[in-house]
Amino acid sequence: MSNFNFPDRFFVTGTDTDIGKTLISAILMQGLQTCYHKPVQSGTEDETDTALVRRLTNLNDSHFLPEAYCTKAPCSPHLSARIDGININIDTIIQQIEAHRGQLIVEGAGGLFVPLNDKEFMLDLMQRLDYPIVLVASSSLGTINHTLLSIQALQSAGLNLLGVVMSGCLNLENRKAIESFGKVQVLAEIPQLTDFSSQTLQNCFDAHFNGAKR
Repeated sequence: MSNFNFPDRFFVTGTDTDIGKTLISAILMQGLQTCYHKPVQSGTEDETDTALVRRLTNLNDSHFLPEAYCTKAPCSPHLSARIDGININIDTIIQQIEAHRGQLIVEGAGGLFVPLNDKEFMLDLMQRLDYPIVLVASSSLGTINHTLLSIQALQSAGLNLLGVVMSGCLNLENRKAIESFGKVQVLAEIPQLTDFSSQTLQNCFDAHFNGAKR
C-alpha cells in the first residue's frame, strides 16, 4: 500500500497496450474525484475509454474532457488517423488540455513509443505537457524488462516518474526487482477485479493507495 499525495495533474501511461491503464485511471478518478482526459482514442466500434471510465465511476460529465482525436480503426493512433484522413497534431491536444482548469488525469494510448503521427510519439506529448507520470505495468512474466525499459526512457526524457502501479496477479519478486533495479516506488499492486462498480473502485483505491489524496 502507498501513502501518497498525488499532484493536481498527472499522466497515466503504460508499458504496453491493454496493460490496465484505463482501469487504474478509473480507480484513481474514483478515489480523487478529479477529471479525466483521453486525448487520443483509436478504435470506436466498441466502448471508448472515456465512456468506460464514465460508466465505471458513475461520475457526471463535468469530470470528463472530450477526446481531441477519436478515430475508428483499433490500431496505432498514427495509422488509425491516416485511415480516417486526418493528422494528429500535438499542439491541438496541448491547447485543449491547457484550456481546462483544475485537477486532471491524462491517459495515454498504448506505451511510450506509440506513434501519434509520422514524426512524433506519445512520449513527445508527455514531454510537452511535462506532467508527473504514473507508469502502469503488468505483474506477469516479462514485466521486469518492459518496465525497466520504460523507466529508462522516461528518465532520459527528463520526466518525473511518480511511481509504478502493477496490474494483475500479485507477484512479490517482480515488484522487488522493479523497485530495486528501477530505483522507483511501486505505488500499488492492483489485483484482477471481478466486480467493476463505483463502490468497488473506491474500495480498491482505499485499500491499495491507503488514503492517498491530491
